[in-house]
Amino acid sequence: MPAGSPASDTLRLFIALWPDACAAAWLHHCDTVIGWPAGATREGPQRWHMTLHFLGAVPRAQLDALSAAIERPFQPFDLELGRVAAWPRGLLVAEPLRDEPALLDLHTALGAALHRAGQCVDERAFKPHITLARRAAGAPCPAPPLPQRWAVSAYALVASAGGRYRNVALYPGGVFSGSSTDPAPATAQNPPARRPRPR
Repeated sequence: MPAGSPASDTLRLFIALWPDACAAAWLHHCDTVIGWPAGATREGPQRWHMTLHFLGAVPRAQLDALSAAIERPFQPFDLELGRVAAWPRGLLVAEPLRDEPALLDLHTALGAALHRAGQCVDERAFKPHITLARRAAGAPCPAPPLPQRWAVSAYALVASAGGRYRNVALYPGGVFSGSSTDPAPATAQNPPARRPRPR
């Protein structure tokens, strides 16, 4: 793609929580016990995340200012994963058992920071979840294992391109720890794995 083209001058961004090792193991167990229908597109462990805010296409020239603007220090908190649910349009998701005030506060604080930075913010109600698969209509939702604690201690500004995710900046405790206009290798960078169709 030629340098300076509109696509190369923007990044498709979102703010996310990446699951810790224990939460990732719980999600893996859920993923392996589901009887996936043919054609389901499973996200896979390298793409599991909880989106806090989706920003869409953002000019690269705004990245440094945006990365600094969304610094919002917070005290680490726990989520408790405990449900697998079928959502409309073939989504299968994992959800927390209950609302966590600290998560809602973080979501609100980041939304306000994005507004001040001139970014558009989705005004729909926040529904915390991790997408396990798309095109999964009809997949059974087995009872998940015992609820799993997820220790949340950081969020990330993430770029999405070509089915891959790359961390642009990390915020341990909500403190900005640096960024790059050429995002570093991500916590998650592989495209989703499609289950082979039966022959």
